[in-house]
Amino acid sequence: MVVEVGYAEAWDQEGRVPWRPISVGEAGERDAAGLPYVVVYTVAGRQAPLEVRLVSWRDHYVGLWVYDVHGRRVYDLDMRLLDDPARLLRRCTIGWNYPGPQMAEFDEACPRVTVELFPDGKGRREEEPRGAGGGVHVTVPQVDDGERWMERPAFGEWPLLSSEVHGLTEPLVFEVGEAVAADGAGKVAPSTCWRPPRPAQPGPLTELFQAGTCVTDGYHPVMTVVEPRQIGSLRVPSGLLAVSGPDIDDGDGPHLTIPVPPGIHVLEEAQAHHAYTWDGQEVTRTDPLAVRVRVSDAPAVTWEMARRPVDDPRLLREDEIFGFGTDGATGCFADAGAWEPLLALFGKGLIEGDPDLAPDVFEDIEDSMYLLRTRDRASGGELVAFATTGDGTYPVWVGRSETGDVVGVVVLVDGRVELVR
Repeated sequence: MVVEVGYAEAWDQEGRVPWRPISVGEAGERDAAGLPYVVVYTVAGRQAPLEVRLVSWRDHYVGLWVYDVHGRRVYDLDMRLLDDPARLLRRCTIGWNYPGPQMAEFDEACPRVTVELFPDGKGRREEEPRGAGGGVHVTVPQVDDGERWMERPAFGEWPLLSSEVHGLTEPLVFEVGEAVAADGAGKVAPSTCWRPPRPAQPGPLTELFQAGTCVTDGYHPVMTVVEPRQIGSLRVPSGLLAVSGPDIDDGDGPHLTIPVPPGIHVLEEAQAHHAYTWDGQEVTRTDPLAVRVRVSDAPAVTWEMARRPVDDPRLLREDEIFGFGTDGATGCFADAGAWEPLLALFGKGLIEGDPDLAPDVFEDIEDSMYLLRTRDRASGGELVAFATTGDGTYPVWVGRSETGDVVGVVVLVDGRVELVR
């Protein structure tokens, strides 16, 4: 069987066609430079491709999309290039099992299996026999190193990885197709084209603390930011700010720590005003958006996601995050130098409800997303807990000035927002 191999700068996901076809020589140059490109495998008489390989070495990524005869993606393999240049981690696989030809691609009711693997030997397997919302069975995948890792083929020597999926047992002959004249030269690929996966982005964090900014949270079309509320201050004498879920204590200290100037820093709460109709009446309200430790009045020119030394950003998939976890919809800012005594006071005050705590070590905060404050007498370090709108993992965003100094640390308490243009 003859399999035609074509190269292009991108792959149009909606049209299922390559965008700006390129020659094998140009593809090789892009491969060597780490630039994104795609490889399309097709056979005569079949409208849909057998598979599409999506490559971007600068993003440590190789993807593989397998299509059925109806043009639906049935298999998605996400591979990552880490420290060993000779092999790839099979980071994530998703398989869709469409029950019939009438079901649309990615239909919510389609049964699917997702397997995530990590270089430390850990992993997670999710089986959804009735699709999304129909229940999920979670197990630990039993795979060996040969299944977790794949040897990295040289450019032009990749096999057809989906041969077994398509039931191709006879020998295959690969022929490189002629590149059609590119009509997209010098143009930006349309939004329907594939791009390498990106972790979650910070969004308009600075604007959330500027009155008059119009944003949307996806539910309310327009929300107008009001003046940020200053909710006291936080003492961080150690110069190491902890951001963590105080309700999850695994004995390893706070989830995240960020060096800041030792001293007292301002605590703020961002809010937005919006209106909506309820039972025929217009209702207005003000909702919290984010909490911030303001370290400096200098503007933030960049925002970065805080992470632990063990967090490898090369493993993040589309919109994924690192952050702190909570099972009680609670986060906190604290002096990491006094973490254990501050956390113990948090437990005694909020969880155990100890009535004998002195007001100089435990203080309730009213009418705010900030809930309470604990203070370590020995060091003067403080912990201030704040509410989130749910359990889960929350990213922590660090703002830096032109000189690279930390000017603020922000946590969105209710998901992400976007500017209203």
